[in-house]
Amino acid sequence: MTKKETLFAALYARTRDARASAALAGFAAPALTAHRLLCRDEILREIRREISSASPLPGEAVQGYRRLSFGGAADAVKLLKNWENLTQDDIEKLDLFNVSEIKLPKNGGIEIRFFDRLKALEKLENARAAEDEPGAALLSALREGAENLGGESGETQGEV
Repeated sequence: MTKKETLFAALYARTRDARASAALAGFAAPALTAHRLLCRDEILREIRREISSASPLPGEAVQGYRRLSFGGAADAVKLLKNWENLTQDDIEKLDLFNVSEIKLPKNGGIEIRFFDRLKALEKLENARAAEDEPGAALLSALREGAENLGGESGETQGEV
């Protein structure tokens, strides 16, 4: 296997996004290449090996929210201004991570919607607060569970 193929397998094991993994690994025509790679036994074996040896990264969600919160919109603007002149290969190279929806209205043009940056910032703040107070999420869940066990009267059960 080449270095690109090994990188593709590692990226695919982490993201489960074949086209994006092929693009990030540096392949031309990522969608077609990803399909071809996923048909090869040695690639599938490497993906299975990567999946079995990978440990979950606690900061992956935080990284995604950070990217949504602070990521740029330059590639989306490039798509908006030149969408009729871009080739499929050009479009596949664009970073559209912050884009939630793309529409081509009947009356012409293109409509691009972005993920809500404020919601992503709130998620980041919640993650930061949870890191600041170890066990905060567990304590909150325990409190909520205890309140729910209180019964209809709203009183909590006595100590056991």
